[in-house]
Amino acid sequence: MEQNIDSEMLVYSNILSYLIVILAVFVFSVIVYWKIFTKAGEDGWKSMIPIYNSYTLYKITYGNGLLFLLTLIPGLGFFIELKQKFDLAKVYGKGIGFGIGIFFLGIIFLPILAFGSSEYQEETSLFNFNY
Repeated sequence: MEQNIDSEMLVYSNILSYLIVILAVFVFSVIVYWKIFTKAGEDGWKSMIPIYNSYTLYKITYGNGLLFLLTLIPGLGFFIELKQKFDLAKVYGKGIGFGIGIFFLGIIFLPILAFGSSEYQEETSLFNFNY
């Protein structure tokens, strides 16, 4: 009986630890995107609303937030998302290497973009391939 209670407590403590980590990642993500949005002149609270933050990120990058709907097209979505990361780095004055870093290691490169000295320049075009 006592061993059963111990195993239940272990399960509950693991679930609680997992939820705390998820909450910490969410809060960190909101803070980072809040800073990225405010650097571009957008309201920071937009980073807390799941679909609206994608719309706002594409608006910052391309001037038209509805372009994020292209990511829903199977097969094309991956490439649109990859290009968006390159262009997000570009509108903050960074190069294509930084865009690759955002795509693969966003947890590291997005805070650098948010809290670094880079400044928002202007949106670009989805079909602009000059880096």
